[in-house]
Amino acid sequence: MAEQIIIREYGFLHSKEGEANYVKSLNDLEAFILKNEESYEYLKITHKKGYGKVLQAQNFVGVIQLKDGTTIEILPKIADLKDDADGTEETRKIVVKMLRTLKDSPFKHFDHANLKTTNMPLLEIFISMFLVEVARLVQRGIRSDYIDKEENLAFLKGKLKFNEHIKQNFVHKERFYVAYQEFMSNRIENRLIKTCLEFLYKKSKKSSNQQRIREFLFVFDESTSHDVKNDFGKIKSNRQMKDYEQVLIWCKVFLLGNSFSPYKGDDVAFALLYDMNLLFESYVANWLKKRARKWDIKTQDRLHHLVEKHNAGKKFQLKPDIVAKRSDKIIIADTKWKIIDATATGKNYNISQSDMYQLYAYGKKYSTADDSVRRLYLIYPKNENFSCSKRISSFEYDARLILKAVPFDLKNDEFCKKIKQCPE
Repeated sequence: MAEQIIIREYGFLHSKEGEANYVKSLNDLEAFILKNEESYEYLKITHKKGYGKVLQAQNFVGVIQLKDGTTIEILPKIADLKDDADGTEETRKIVVKMLRTLKDSPFKHFDHANLKTTNMPLLEIFISMFLVEVARLVQRGIRSDYIDKEENLAFLKGKLKFNEHIKQNFVHKERFYVAYQEFMSNRIENRLIKTCLEFLYKKSKKSSNQQRIREFLFVFDESTSHDVKNDFGKIKSNRQMKDYEQVLIWCKVFLLGNSFSPYKGDDVAFALLYDMNLLFESYVANWLKKRARKWDIKTQDRLHHLVEKHNAGKKFQLKPDIVAKRSDKIIIADTKWKIIDATATGKNYNISQSDMYQLYAYGKKYSTADDSVRRLYLIYPKNENFSCSKRISSFEYDARLILKAVPFDLKNDEFCKKIKQCPE
């Protein structure tokens, strides 16, 4: 029986004392890593004392499914959540909540309240979300279109293809080779959806998802796509196909691997992984936009360059994660998915020197005669050594430029209330 393996960020898999099937799965996964240099960002081959060679997860979360059906689920470490069943379920809910803030993703418009995620692995959650969108489409009605067809019929229909008719029916005078149009549901979009349904039927291990997929396969009774990438390129967006948008985005995610992790090779059947740096950045920015409505908040602002005057133009564009403006006040923040330690004073609390330089550059460039940067922030996830009770004093670049490192509590969905200088 295929295994379901759950590890946390920076956790590792090893083959010591493992069963033969488990060892083979790890060998397949190692082969996948070696064939995909970009996979080093989310899985790394390294060594651990007492274990030998191990496969260590990085700061990507999601799922990898091997050819034998073994599914490896990588989850983030969230402060105050244990690695038990309850903690794992809560972590999955937080991951889905964060995914909903990503731009141009199928998660964005999904109503999480409609999804029951109790003890459901991430892959099954993603499949369930896709099936909810398919159900909505079917309820509204799947589209049909006039399809060009050519056949050798016993009766005349449409337009006679004279040259082909002579070629095909030199002996069979009673037949007609014709070209005609037929109004039917066998259009590109429906073929792609059916292809995705069949693909996921083989991936899903949850009986309720499998049952729903079987039901939808009866609805989409057309043929499947034989060239998925090419067929996606033929789709034309218009108002009549508005109901298909979310379903087709999901189809791209599953059939083309449209996460942040393209992969190649025959060792892995499916991989859908997301960078926690991007997820954390997206989620915090979304959180601030909802709660700090008096501020004009921009993400990835591109107003300034590090070098503004140069004989070849502006150079080295600055892109702070968050720029918040209100009247003459400016707040600039960068989010970092890093473990900060308020007790590690000798190591600068594990704060990167490059991050400090980066925020200093932002502060200087965004300060003008009319506008003044009043506060700079580095926002990190809360952890046991960086929280309300374990804080870091402000850093003063000069009298006007002050930087604050602040923790964001993902479990309770808030900044630390005891830190007075957090964005409000």
